[in-house]
Amino acid sequence: MSAAGSILAMSIGGGELFFVLLVILLFFGSKNIPDMARSFGKGIREVRHATEQVKREIRDSVPVEDEKLEQAREELNEARKVMEQAEGAVKRTMNS
Repeated sequence: MSAAGSILAMSIGGGELFFVLLVILLFFGSKNIPDMARSFGKGIREVRHATEQVKREIRDSVPVEDEKLEQAREELNEARKVMEQAEGAVKRTMNS
């Protein structure tokens, strides 16, 4: 496991979380934290929107079930026509 992977695998306890929040508060100040949180929220929203767009594009590029159903109906109609022609040929042969 890499160093980054081992850091991610470690759990953060209450004391460590409190220390990190204290450092953030001291470094950025209490007035900037709401703006940072707002910006972070907007970034997350944009990532979700982009993800949904990619999913929609993939979904639209794959043939939908309606198109498959329509193709199956056309093939069935062609098969019916062939069957009708075959029945007509058999009837003509029987009548001759």
